[in-house]
Amino acid sequence: MGVVAPVTGLIAAALPVTVGFARLGLPSGEVLVGIAAALVAVILVSRTSDPGGRPSGIRYALVGGVGLGVFNVAIAAFPEQRVAWPLVVVKVASLAAIAIVTVVARRPWRMPRAILPAAVAVAVLDLGGNAFYVLATQAGRVDVAATLSSLYPVTTVVLAVAILREHVSRTHLVGIVIAGAAIVLIAGGSTPVSG
Repeated sequence: MGVVAPVTGLIAAALPVTVGFARLGLPSGEVLVGIAAALVAVILVSRTSDPGGRPSGIRYALVGGVGLGVFNVAIAAFPEQRVAWPLVVVKVASLAAIAIVTVVARRPWRMPRAILPAAVAVAVLDLGGNAFYVLATQAGRVDVAATLSSLYPVTTVVLAVAILREHVSRTHLVGIVIAGAAIVLIAGGSTPVSG
């Protein structure tokens, strides 16, 4: 996880950032510093130790990062003022992928009733997250929206500390502080620099 999460997060943010820079030019210096700080924060917050010496899973991180990055770019390409259609496309594609995996792996179609409420809650939260991402890309730049959305590991760590009373390492604490600074920098500087 210490390798997979940061690599996935970096690639997922780097692709939309690159596309945003190419399509819209460079953002302000303040936003550039914020984007760099956010990427550092993701790495720091995602770091964990793996004393078992298990394989790193780097190829899964690469595939996951490219998949999320392409998703972030593709979802931002929908015409402005359209939120429902991108969400329909995302859900249809997700259901198709699940159906293909279920058929190929010969898995049962039905899920246990005990996990149905949790599955519905996850689906609603996922849909809400995607909707807010679409709105963020329509209100601003795709590179900024993707960078801010790549900070999800920070939220996980903060919730684990606040709710589960988990211990936060110094590395995680530094990452959380840097993430906070990154958000302030990105939100504060919104004037694009031509180039």
